[in-house]
Amino acid sequence: MEDNRKIYSVAELNRAARFTLENGIGEVWVEGEISRLTRHASGHWYFTLKDAEASVSCAMFKQNNASTIFAPKDGLKVRVLGQASLYEPRGSYQLIIRKMEEAGKGSLQEQFEKLKAKLAAEGLFDADRKKPLPLLPQKIGVVTSPTGAAIRDIINVLTRRFPNLGILLAPVTVQGEGAAEKIAAAIEYLNTRDDIDIMIVGRGGGSLEDLWAFNEEIVARAIAASRIPVISAVGHEIDFTISDFAADVRAPTPSAAAELAVPVKTAVETQIARLAARLGGSLQNQVHVLRERIPGFRQTMMHALMDGLRLRQQKVDETGRALAACLENAVMIQKQRLPGLQQTMTHRLESAVAERKQNLRRLEVQLRALNPLAVLDRGYSLTQTADGHVVRDASCLKKGDELNTRFAKGTVISEVKKKET
Repeated sequence: MEDNRKIYSVAELNRAARFTLENGIGEVWVEGEISRLTRHASGHWYFTLKDAEASVSCAMFKQNNASTIFAPKDGLKVRVLGQASLYEPRGSYQLIIRKMEEAGKGSLQEQFEKLKAKLAAEGLFDADRKKPLPLLPQKIGVVTSPTGAAIRDIINVLTRRFPNLGILLAPVTVQGEGAAEKIAAAIEYLNTRDDIDIMIVGRGGGSLEDLWAFNEEIVARAIAASRIPVISAVGHEIDFTISDFAADVRAPTPSAAAELAVPVKTAVETQIARLAARLGGSLQNQVHVLRERIPGFRQTMMHALMDGLRLRQQKVDETGRALAACLENAVMIQKQRLPGLQQTMTHRLESAVAERKQNLRRLEVQLRALNPLAVLDRGYSLTQTADGHVVRDASCLKKGDELNTRFAKGTVISEVKKKET
């Protein structure tokens, strides 16, 4: 009996267990709470997924976790899609995670990915559609809630960096029913004004549901269609929305958006003063150099002008003499050709007249031959009915018909008394 036993090595056992797990269970969705999350330097994530009764080790490699749009942390309830497997060297059972989403938000995440893919395929996020931000905007339009922290942060940063800068708030609700439509309408309104140089669209942080208005298609299309450059500033640095991809620039926070929108005024003034000083010194040096060169330029220009005038006068004289000689030769040649031309013209004219006369006589003979009345001179006549039809057959006539018979000289009117066929 002992000789018939199948003896496994540990490695063979673990390999068989791994095969059974991967093929028997396969890829599954699992919901649980994150615990003992570790972000490795390689970019891979390792953590435990647990519920009230059990736990399982999980690994999510860099190429998969890069598409996760929220920041996982211990205690966060998530839903993961993973492959049941086994790490053979230690014989430890684990899930290899391919996708992660916050629990209860799978449908929203799916909508996000579908809309993102759709708009990307249309080219709405293409880099060549992005507009550059103006260097020194005079007035900034802001689309956000009038009562949120975002507008306070934006105003504080803008006024600190560039006092007296124009700020126009287009107040909207940034979450809840109808928020997306109001945000899109505010963006379109700011585009009807001529005094807005740049636009900040956004709000403070929140959950995926709170930020969802900025994931709506109507908002993305309004941003993409804006003629005014748009900075999207929605949530915190880890939050990404469809608006971020559609905008010309994405800022991690509303405060960062304000910093991107305008430079520091004092720094600009310092730079302008520095450039003005450099320009003034450069201009003074150029004036000094040019003043020293003026006498030499004047003398050089006088010599150049005199030399130029002499050369042009010589060319005029030479051209005049050459032209006079050419004209004299041309006149002489034409005079010599004149008698011959007159004789040739006279001969051609006489030949043309003789040829025209001959053609006229030939046409006259042809016309006479083609004249249908010429046969009358040979004793024939032409008979017509009263309405002008030529009579070729007596059977067409009836007693009493009036006939006109034309001879070479004169016409006779007659009436049909009797006809014979």
